[in-house]
Amino acid sequence: MQIKRAAVLGSGVMGSTIAAHLANAGLEVLLLDIVPAELNAEEQAKGLTLESPAVRNRIAASGLESAVKGRGVYLKEYAKQITVGNFEDDMAKIGACDWIVEVVVENMVIKKKLLTEKVVPNLSAGTILTTNTSGLSANEMAEVLPEEVRRNFLVTHFFNPPRYMRLLELVPTRHTDPAVFDFMAGFCSRRLGKGIVYGKDTPNFIANRIGVFGICNAVRHMLDLGMTVEEIDAVSGPATARAGSATFRTCDLVGNDTMVKVADNTHGLVVNDADRDTFMLPEFVRDMVAKGLLGNKTKQGFFKKQKDGAIWFYDHTTGDYAEPRKPQFASLAAAKKCSGPSEKIKAVISGDDMAATFAWRNLRDILLYTVKLIPEIADDIVNVDNGMKWGFSWELGPFEMLDAIGVADFVKRAEADGIPVPAALKQVEKFYTYDGAVKHAWDLEAGEYRPVPVKAGQISLDTLKRSGKVLESNSEASLYDLGDGVYCVEFHSKMNAIGLDTIAMINKGVEIAEQQGVGLVIGNHGKAFSAGANLALFADAIRSGQLERVDELVREFQNALMRVKYAAVPVVAAPFGMTLGGGCEVVLHSSAVTAHAETYMGLVEIGVGLLPAGGGTKEMALRAMEPAAPYRADAQPYMTKLFMNIATAKVSGAAPELYDMAMLRPGDTVTMDMDNLISDAKNKVLALADTFRPRRPDDSLKAAGRSVAAALKSQVWNMMAGGFATEYEVEIAGCIADVMTGGDVPAGTPITEQYLLDLERAAFLRLCGKPKTLERIEHMLKTGKALRN
Repeated sequence: MQIKRAAVLGSGVMGSTIAAHLANAGLEVLLLDIVPAELNAEEQAKGLTLESPAVRNRIAASGLESAVKGRGVYLKEYAKQITVGNFEDDMAKIGACDWIVEVVVENMVIKKKLLTEKVVPNLSAGTILTTNTSGLSANEMAEVLPEEVRRNFLVTHFFNPPRYMRLLELVPTRHTDPAVFDFMAGFCSRRLGKGIVYGKDTPNFIANRIGVFGICNAVRHMLDLGMTVEEIDAVSGPATARAGSATFRTCDLVGNDTMVKVADNTHGLVVNDADRDTFMLPEFVRDMVAKGLLGNKTKQGFFKKQKDGAIWFYDHTTGDYAEPRKPQFASLAAAKKCSGPSEKIKAVISGDDMAATFAWRNLRDILLYTVKLIPEIADDIVNVDNGMKWGFSWELGPFEMLDAIGVADFVKRAEADGIPVPAALKQVEKFYTYDGAVKHAWDLEAGEYRPVPVKAGQISLDTLKRSGKVLESNSEASLYDLGDGVYCVEFHSKMNAIGLDTIAMINKGVEIAEQQGVGLVIGNHGKAFSAGANLALFADAIRSGQLERVDELVREFQNALMRVKYAAVPVVAAPFGMTLGGGCEVVLHSSAVTAHAETYMGLVEIGVGLLPAGGGTKEMALRAMEPAAPYRADAQPYMTKLFMNIATAKVSGAAPELYDMAMLRPGDTVTMDMDNLISDAKNKVLALADTFRPRRPDDSLKAAGRSVAAALKSQVWNMMAGGFATEYEVEIAGCIADVMTGGDVPAGTPITEQYLLDLERAAFLRLCGKPKTLERIEHMLKTGKALRN
């Protein structure tokens, strides 16, 4: 089985963005929708008719345009892999496709009609057919299909937006060929980067069944406790290991009309569910929908942004918006002092204020409901936990939450509330445990622990740690033995910020790999590859006037990264997520890169009043010279582009953008599957090792010179004149320009890498002596946002 071409039937929000993500994966995609019933005003003005191809394909074309504008594709050019059409003229084309995914309106009658009248007559033998239904019965759909088609039919339930949401729920029918099901699980994991959860043909499957219950339950407890929308979101987000969008911001994201519809549909379908009435949202929510307060799509829902930027919340007692009050609860303050999600949950529910009461009641009901749904919605707890983490962005799944609270303590407290507790919950001490390095999960049905499945080839640093494969470790980083002579430096400080201990481990990693192995990976499993250098170190040194300490820190970082660049063995960086400032500089000095598709990388130091001084400015200067050097061409256009990337703190929106930014090079790779990022990087090390030629410093470097520096500075002067840069940003950008062009020297002056590094460090120290830089650093440390002073 192979999938090279796919057809997406339906170009609404989900259909168009699914098509976009399939194009991200390199597939050729056919996107079809209905033919418009009438001309719009623009078509009438152009004199078009209902028979014009542009009119007949308008709905699909409009959907694709929206997906591109919404960044559904990594690069706009990827949209060229998508061909638009309509159900009347182009259905025969699906015969050339390997996979058909139906994404039309969530209506059983319409879906069946499309499948039987349009799809089946045009299917080729062996084509895989899936539906993106969020909860309609897959078996009911399968019954209208011919027997040979049923074997290749299943549910592929993407979460919105498909590019960013990792969850993909796969649900077979009673007829689905297990080989087809397994193939789709592997393909969607490997090629689409999805976290696969295996569900059953039940209403709303796994994540929506639990997630919508949790939201509806939160609304009920809000009314019972007399709390506000703002207060509930303060409690039901990261403070209790759930998404930053919490409860009501999630509703606004999804659309309050959609939330009401999903809740009502669930209520109608789960007729034997003892908690069925929870899904009936109160009348005030329906009134909001009637008034058009639908959420983000109408710019007003449970929250509304005012002209002054303030975010007001909907007051359900008055039916109007109220000023933000910034809820203050002792239990939430206690959670902020905790280091991890497990500790935060315990801190909040242990409090004695209103927030603690709500948190306990809401979590209690969600966790009990989840336990009761096994094995109805899934056979094991791992699928449920993954579904909530990948689909609703929870930090912990429901069963992980029970372990965090303590199962016995949870049972005791729930029973003290007079709430019935499932007998199965009283038979387990912990839902997850380890037997050596192997993680096990409790099987609620069997009443025993079973190994948690691991994808073939996946490398888990946690497993390696439990297997005794950690060679060195300190407060910020560790060195692992990945096997086959490959080692790995893992960052594990807060946000993987780079400090002295990180630098020491980078040096140690290169040393060990050179002496005992064939190569080194720099990667980790954190929330971000690295948010940059540890700003607090610099802030402390600057405040105390210890600029010589700053000089030492920068020099040590530069030396470590030059050691990475000129290592005797290949060093492969595996960036993902936020890869900023110093983290970006680590990547730039590596021999090669295996980046996750969702890598947001850039040199952003100007935001804290500095310039990249770990070799980042130097590397951009060198990369600007490279394209021009073989042809003795003018390097200024390349220099201008890369200079502006630093001066504007440009960050990639996805890894493929990094090629154009000169931060990825030919030979560097992008992987979709986050689970395999470390193993893919290891494989790249092994592929390079046998023929690896260590790099040597270029002794033919020529400075671009002061005339190019002047041209670069004029660019930011123009930005300031247009109101896009502050006067201080022009000053910082001037320092960047001087470093990249080699300082106050004529064009063609021979220079070295070390010369550029010295310029970097000197400019960095000058900026550290400026009051506005310290203001920017302190503001970033306090708020997490850049100060434009």
